[in-house]
Amino acid sequence: MPALSFAPELLLKAQGRGLGLKAALFDVDGVLTDGRLYIGEQGETVKAFSVLDGQGLKLLVAGGILPLIVTGRDSPAVRRRVDDLGLAHAVYGAHDKLAAADALLSSLQLGWDEVAVMGDDWPDLPLMAHAAFCCAPANAHVEVRAVAHHVTQARGGEGAARECCDLLLIAAGRYAALLRGHQTTLDRA
Repeated sequence: MPALSFAPELLLKAQGRGLGLKAALFDVDGVLTDGRLYIGEQGETVKAFSVLDGQGLKLLVAGGILPLIVTGRDSPAVRRRVDDLGLAHAVYGAHDKLAAADALLSSLQLGWDEVAVMGDDWPDLPLMAHAAFCCAPANAHVEVRAVAHHVTQARGGEGAARECCDLLLIAAGRYAALLRGHQTTLDRA
């Protein structure tokens, strides 16, 4: 029996509209990272990512929910992290995140009623307004927290995305089976 639980009303909302959520779209800076940019003297950007968030994104895949990345910035660090996690669908350097997300969803034959979004700042608001369900990290901008269906206990880059992933998996009825599988062995696919 899983130790993690959420309010029943929240779980109903996290199931999305209609046939359930098929994808979850994540911002990077402020969601998968703490939002700080470390810039070296050669101009390189260094970012810190949480392994909890990475595991959450992998669990989404295992649970049949496609993780998507749409970020306003582009950097080798972000590309490396997305590649290391094996995420197949990412848009980098998106100045208009809604247009970028619309194109990505269209290419995947997904509608907004099948998508959850996690964002932290104003550029994410149009995505959140279209999504069936949306989350924000605890340290997101106040306007983003105000429209989110769920504000995580964790801060961006410190497990907030994992909390969102867990919520979506519980709402989809897939969390307990994934947990049981990991309690048995990590070697089974």
